[in-house]
Amino acid sequence: MFEKMQRAFWKALTPDLVVDEPKAIIQPVSGLPANVVAALGGVENLKSQQPVALTRVRVELRDVARIDRQALNVAGVPGVMTLDDGVVHLITGLQP
Repeated sequence: MFEKMQRAFWKALTPDLVVDEPKAIIQPVSGLPANVVAALGGVENLKSQQPVALTRVRVELRDVARIDRQALNVAGVPGVMTLDDGVVHLITGLQP
């Protein structure tokens, strides 16, 4: 942890001399079933996704209007909560 703080300190002082660590590209579909991704408008509509709790997944979409709520319900997602800026919470429940 100290190394990260030290690196951030030197990066702030000399931004062009300290090389950034490469960031891993995460597939937006990891952890989401294909039928849920299709109901959200396809892979190209997903910006990011992350589990928030045991019963909820936070998804950021490019176009919220492409969501098919009926298809999400059929796919096993009983609730959808739409927030601002393309953020959607999928209420999944405790699925095995």
